[in-house]
This record gives sequence, C-alpha cells and structure tokens, in this order.
Amino acid sequence: MNTSLKLKIGLLLTLILFSLMTLAPSFYPSAPEWWKKYLAPEGLKLGLDLQGGMHLVLQVDLDKAIENSLDLSAADFKDGLAEQQISAVRMKSDNPAQVIFTLPNIGAVDTVQELVAADFPNLDVEVVAEEGSFPRISLQLKPEEIDFIRKNAVNQSLEIVRNRIDQFGVTEPVILRQGENEIVIQLPGVKDPDRAMGLIGQTAQLEFKLVADAQGVDLSRLLSDARAAGQWSEGESRKKLNLALQGRIPQGTEVYFERRINNQTKVESQVPILLESQVLMTGEMVKNAQVRIGGSFNEPYVSLDLTGRGGKLFAHITEKNVNRRLAIVLDEVVRSAPVIRERILGGSAQISGSFSHEEATDLAIVLRVGALPAPVEIIQNLTVGASLGQDSINKGLTSGLFGALLILVFMVIYYRLSGVIADISLTLNILFLFVGLAMLGATLTLPGIAGIILSIGMAVDANVLIFERMREEFALGKSIKSGVDSGFSKAFWSIVDSQVTTLITALALFMFGTGPIKGFAVTLSLGIIFNLFAVLFCSRLIYDSLYTGRRLKKLTFMRLIKKPNFDFMKVRRLAFVFSTVLVLIGCAAFVQILRGQANLGVDFSGGSLLQYHAQQPFSLEEVRGVLNSNGYPDIDLQEVTGENRLIVKLKKSEETVANLGEQLSVLLDREQSDKAFQLESQSEIGSSISAVLRNKAIQAIAISLIGVLFYLAIRFDFSFGLAAAAATFHDVLAVLGLCWLMNMEITLLIVTSLLTLAGYSLNDSVVVFDRIRENLKKEEEPSFYQLINTSINQVLSRSVVTSLTTAMVLLSLLVLGGSNIHDFAQTLLIGVLIGTYSSIFIASPLLSLKSR
Repeated sequence: MNTSLKLKIGLLLTLILFSLMTLAPSFYPSAPEWWKKYLAPEGLKLGLDLQGGMHLVLQVDLDKAIENSLDLSAADFKDGLAEQQISAVRMKSDNPAQVIFTLPNIGAVDTVQELVAADFPNLDVEVVAEEGSFPRISLQLKPEEIDFIRKNAVNQSLEIVRNRIDQFGVTEPVILRQGENEIVIQLPGVKDPDRAMGLIGQTAQLEFKLVADAQGVDLSRLLSDARAAGQWSEGESRKKLNLALQGRIPQGTEVYFERRINNQTKVESQVPILLESQVLMTGEMVKNAQVRIGGSFNEPYVSLDLTGRGGKLFAHITEKNVNRRLAIVLDEVVRSAPVIRERILGGSAQISGSFSHEEATDLAIVLRVGALPAPVEIIQNLTVGASLGQDSINKGLTSGLFGALLILVFMVIYYRLSGVIADISLTLNILFLFVGLAMLGATLTLPGIAGIILSIGMAVDANVLIFERMREEFALGKSIKSGVDSGFSKAFWSIVDSQVTTLITALALFMFGTGPIKGFAVTLSLGIIFNLFAVLFCSRLIYDSLYTGRRLKKLTFMRLIKKPNFDFMKVRRLAFVFSTVLVLIGCAAFVQILRGQANLGVDFSGGSLLQYHAQQPFSLEEVRGVLNSNGYPDIDLQEVTGENRLIVKLKKSEETVANLGEQLSVLLDREQSDKAFQLESQSEIGSSISAVLRNKAIQAIAISLIGVLFYLAIRFDFSFGLAAAAATFHDVLAVLGLCWLMNMEITLLIVTSLLTLAGYSLNDSVVVFDRIRENLKKEEEPSFYQLINTSINQVLSRSVVTSLTTAMVLLSLLVLGGSNIHDFAQTLLIGVLIGTYSSIFIASPLLSLKSR
C-alpha cells in the first residue's frame, strides 16, 4: 500500500473520529463543557416542530412610535409654558404627525420661540397669528428626528422583548430583527404560549391620570346613545368613542375603561370612567417593580419603586389632589383608581386590581424592563405542542429509516459489492451532514428531515452514474482497475453538473425561504456538498484499497433494461402536445393563485390553521354543528383518519392575527368535553406577512431558474441552458397544475416541493445533456436526431434506477411520515414522474429545435 493511499485512509478515519466526537455531546448531555465549547457549542438543535414551542413575527408600529414621541414632547412643551405662566390649550388635529396649541395672547409667541430654541431642538414650530383670534402654534418632529425614531424603535423594542423573555425563563430563545419593522421570536419548549404572547406583546405604557369630576355626566347613557347612532360599538377603539362624544363630555377629559374582576365569580368586566387628558406621570419614572401580597383579600399586587425625580413628582401630585381619585392606566386600560387620602412620600406606589399571581408577575416584568416605544402587532403565530413535536420526530425517524433501508437493500441487490460501497458512502454522507448541522448551529426541522431523506435519494444518483459508466467500460473488455478508473473519470463532470444545479436551487430556497423552509434548504445543501466528498473521495478510496489488497477481482451488476434502442424522437410531437396541455393548466393555476381564487393555505391567504388531538373518537358533523351554532360558520374542518386529530382552517385576510385557538379551545372544552380536545399546533398568519411569503416564493423560483440558466450556459452552451430552464419551468407548472386540479392546498411546503422538484428535474436533464455533449465530440457524428436518441438510451437505465430509488424514499414519507408532510411527499412523487418524463421527452428534444 503506497504512502498516498495510507494518508487518504488516515484522513478519512480522522474525519470519522472527529465527526463522532462532535456529535457525542448532542446525545450525551453530561459531556465536559470544554468538549462542547470547542467542537459544537450548541450541539444538534431541534426545530419547534420537533420539540414544541412558538414562532412569532411581531410588527412594530413605527408611525405610532413617531406619534408617541411627538405627544411626549408636546406634553413637556405645555408644562414648560405653564412654568412661564402661559396657559396653552391643545386643540384637536386631523394630522397625527402635528400637534396644535392655542395661546392666550400674541405676547406669548416670543416666549414660545425662546422655549423651543432652548429645550426642544427636535421640534419644528409654525406660528399663525391672525387679527381677532388667538395665536395658534403647530408642532412637528423634525425629519432627522423621525428618521432616528424609525431606525431605533425596532432595535429598542427588540432589546426590551429580549429582556422580558430572559426574565420569563425560556431556554435558548431566538430573537432577531427582520426587514424594516419586524421582530422574529422563537421560543423552544415554552409551556404556556398564551402567557408568553401576553408578556411579549404588552406595550406597557404606564400613565397616571386624575379621575375627572363626572357630576352631571351619565357615561352609560352616552355610550348607549353612541351605539344606537352607529357611531361606536363594543370592541372598537377608545379614540373613536371619544370623537363620537366630543362636545358631550367636559373639555380636557376622555372616556377610558376600568378593568374590574368580581372576587366571588372571577368574571371580568369593563366599566367606563372619565379621566382628565393630562398625563401627570409616566412609567419612565419607575425604577423597580415587584410582586407583593396584601390588601383586604390578601391578593397579589405590584409594588412600584420610583426614581428620585419620580418620587418628588408623585409626592407633589398627591399633595395637590388629596381626596381625589388617581387612575393608574396601563396600555389605555385603567387597572386601579384609588382615592388619595394624604400626601405620599417615600417614592413608592402600588397597582392592585384582582390580579392572579402570574398576571402580577408578568406586569412587574414589563414595568421593570420598560415600555415598548410603540405598539407591536403579532402578524404570524406558529405554536406546536411538545406531544405533537415528539410525534413528528417518531414519524420522521420511522419514515426516514425505512426509506433509507429500502435504498440500502436495493443497492446491494442491484449492484452487489458496488452497492455495499455505495451504502458506506451514503452512511458517511449522513454522518458528515449531521456534523455540519451541529457545527453551524443549524436547526433540524421536520422539513429538514425530509430534506435529509431526499438528499439520500438524490445521492444515489451519483453512485448510479459511476456504476453505469463502469458497466459500459466492462462491456468494452476493460480490466477491473481500468473500468473503475474510467467510470469515475467519465462520470465526474456529470456528477458535478447535476449536483451543482440542484445546489443552486437549494441556495435560492435558503435566500428567499422563511422558517422551516430554510431548514430544508440547509440540510439539502449540506447533503449535496458532503455527497460529492463521500462519492468522489470516500467511494474511490474504498475501491483503491480493495484493489491494492487484491480483493477486487470482479464486479457484477444487475440490469433492468438490456441494450435499449427506443426511438424517443419519433413521439416528440405527441409529447409536445401533451406537455403544452399540462403547461396551460399550470398557467391557469398560477393565475388563479395570484388572484387568490385557488385553494391557498393560510401561509398565502392569511388566517388560522389549528390542529387538535382528541382522547376519544369524535364526529366531524357534531364538531361542525357546534362551531356553526356558536358563530363560526366559515371554518373548514378536516379529520386525520385513524389518529383522532382535527384540523381547523379559517382563511381570513387581516393584518394581524386574532388568537382563534384560544377561542375554539374554550368552545370545544365546553361543548365537547367528553372528547377531551387538546390544541397541538397553531398557525396564525396576518395578510401582510402572507403576501411577503407569496412574493418570496415566486422570487425563489425565478432566481433559481436564472442561476441555473447561467451555469448551464457557461458549462455547456446557451441553448442547453435554455432547454434545461424550459424543461424545469415545464415541470414546475405541470405539477402546480395537477395540484390545482386535485384541489390540493397550496402551502409553503408545496412551494418547497416545487423548488425541490426544479432541482431534481435539472439533475435529470443535465445528465442527459452531458451524454449528448460527449457524443457530439466523437469523430463519427450521426444526425442530431439519432445522436439524441442514442444518448437517451445510453443513460436510460440510470434514469430508471434514480427515479425508482427516489420514489422509494418519497413513498416512505407519504405512507409513514404523517399528515404534516403528506402533501409535500405526494407533490414530489408526482414531480419525480413528471421530471423523468420531461428529461427524456421534453428537455432533449428541445435541443433538436436548434439544429433546424
């Protein structure tokens, strides 16, 4: 054995040992810290769909952040004028980006100018003084101040949310900024999703206001009149209510609602209360907040420790307003309104209001950490229960192991000793893939498992290409050593081209995909990269080692199709007609999808997708009747046969999500308590993010096709690139059209399968093109039609074997993978059939158009 071969074997053994050491901490938690630190710090991480948890996308209201900043500046400005003995009255403004004050006389204008120049450099001031009227001044934030707020409001919100979650106690959360005004949050293993959502989304704008003297004002009657006149209804904004009551309540006051909970029945109610508009103090003056127990009913309350300035201001407020009620307002809801009995010193206050201990704890967290600079809206909510996550792991592993076993057995039966070598390289490929995931800190998701399984099926193709080349070389009478060498050398560029084109698609998927789709793209990309190493280096090393040890004497293979000689070009016109029909159906489907008329999943239409598991068998008609009678007539229900699972879909185009899961869970617990329904997963997507997901999916397909077109134009010829792109476009549209005809729901996983199909189709077409290009270089060149026929026949056996092995994996996913990836596997299985057909009957015949 020569030195070069020994070094290669040593390198391979070192890589295997390194891989095992890297993965060990993921399966052995008690490994030393230094071991984890220097190899794979975070180990192999499971996605939310495998371990349970929440995935939220928050949208920060930047316009409201600007409005809040202007309101605070305006309040400070008014206080500054008051210190100068100038009484300014704030007027209503139709423009939220502008605040208008009236001054008592023209002489106050100079004071205003001096005050703005000295203390308010962030404001633009315009003065309007007309004869016979009070001077008016309008305040606006300067453009550079607005830009500053827009740039920093999201970052500030992100840090506040991060601090809240850290105090909430979630292990290894993921919190990052996305786009201009979005925050992505992943909370693995969270036990109480509703509490987490309340804690994260609470703005925590704390204000202290005086309760107005409401003598002669009947708030209940005023609200009834507004409802009767259609000016306001329950659930609508408080701002709209106050506009409706303008002129009927004292100037400088606003209607709020006080949250009250009955101590006996625990029923919550909202009671109208009239407050003065002036904000006396804000949450910025809170230094600390803690939960305490006390009061008449020994209940939890929140104790506030104020800053030095806040303590002085609070003492001043309470001294001036003895025997008046002081309302404590949190996010525009009055939490308590106690009577001030005396001046309060010591810099402390408290918020009470029939809190549970958890509510008081969460309120203390948000007040201690600080208020968000602007409201945040939840525009995407994906929640997976731990039990469903474990079920996904079990089904993913079962389908994966069974699919891999089918391939391993098939390769040994069909290729004998070479099949055993291929199995070893496949095993190494998967080992290195898991190491790559662990070292990159990537997350393994359910689509990621599908990506791994699919990469196994596609990795077989590289081995099959080599073995079929060996078969041809042995048929020419070459020796074992010469046949193996020629097999690897002649298959090299076919393998590289086919794998790289698939990798381009995977990269497009990673760049433009979201959430779990990125997990699929990562595993598929790593599978392709390590497959090249496993096949071209590891497999070759095994052959060389066996030959050097004189153990490689003969290689035999089975053959499904012996010496094929079909005239594929003869039926090209019929194939073109059939494909034209498929493409037209696909185009119609694409147009319907863009119009929103197809069966779009909540990923693209917006709405809610819930999955329940029942302890007892249930009737779909009974559940439908319960929902219809309780105001949910438009909900689509689906039963997962044999699993006691109920899938609930409500497609609704709204900007934000509405937490449908909580509402239906309460309803099912009340009306179907004997079935014991438990919410396993929840996916709620607002229309704003669903439009983004749809656009990104279209971008991913376009970018992948353009990338492949350029690659093939460089490697082959521009006509080859066009033919491959056209065939791929044909396959995607054909499968999309068939999915549409079958009324299959179009979701992100379906888009993933279409992109994967694009990679598979390219892989298949490139192998045929590679053989056509090789035959073009031969001295004796027959007609171009005959050359295409010959080339297709030469690689036909490889096409059949590759399609067969890939179909084995997909059948395993379809049958054993569970309902979560059923449509994904079904779409890809259809795609494999279409892709194999198009590489033979469409892609190659398209090249013949060039010869005319």
